[in-house]
Amino acid sequence: MTEGKRSRQRTVLVVDDEKDITDLLNYNLSRERFQVLVAHNGVEAIEIAGRNQPDIVILDWMMPEMDGLETCRYLRKDSETVGIPIIMLTARSDSTEKILGLEMGADDYLTKPFHIRELLARIRAVIRRIERPGQEEDKKIVVYKEIRIDLNYHKVTVNGVNMDLTAREIKLLTFLMKHPGRVYTREELLDAVWGNDSFVEPRTVDVHISRLRSLIEPEKDKPRYLMTVRSLGYKFSDEN
Repeated sequence: MTEGKRSRQRTVLVVDDEKDITDLLNYNLSRERFQVLVAHNGVEAIEIAGRNQPDIVILDWMMPEMDGLETCRYLRKDSETVGIPIIMLTARSDSTEKILGLEMGADDYLTKPFHIRELLARIRAVIRRIERPGQEEDKKIVVYKEIRIDLNYHKVTVNGVNMDLTAREIKLLTFLMKHPGRVYTREELLDAVWGNDSFVEPRTVDVHISRLRSLIEPEKDKPRYLMTVRSLGYKFSDEN
């Protein structure tokens, strides 16, 4: 079963309104034996992703009709596409913009103009993570007090209210809840949740923790569960 999954051809959905970019990526990805799907706006991307379930989406930020951020947000809300990795492409180099993209649910971020070899390396890193045996969490329910995670449906509720979390946020929260009291550095959390092949920066962890606190903590500025351990990292506290 595992061998069959590893040997199958992987599908990449390329989303960009510039035909020169989609042609370039189509050519290079096809040479690397990926099956390539192409969309030129967010509306097309959502339709194609829902219908074809690609293994990864390469998503441009600036597009007509629906930009990359809105497209990313929609893909992360849809149960059919919530778990598909997304790499965003953008001409924006500001770190604030990068953080915004990650907050919307992107897994990685590459600034235009980019070198095709770097993009291919990042795609391969994502593929290695999704192919790695035992990477996916067992399908089960994880509960602590009012927080309930249903991994079967990628759903998190607090006091019965559904929380709008991305797949990555759910994975991070699940990992910490399964290891209550243990302190993890940012680097350890990146390895466990993003995979040790990831190109993302340690600050990405801070962004995700902050968003999780805003949703699951009774008071974001006085966290009870997602605790910061000064100079070390984070832990899920079960002492409350």
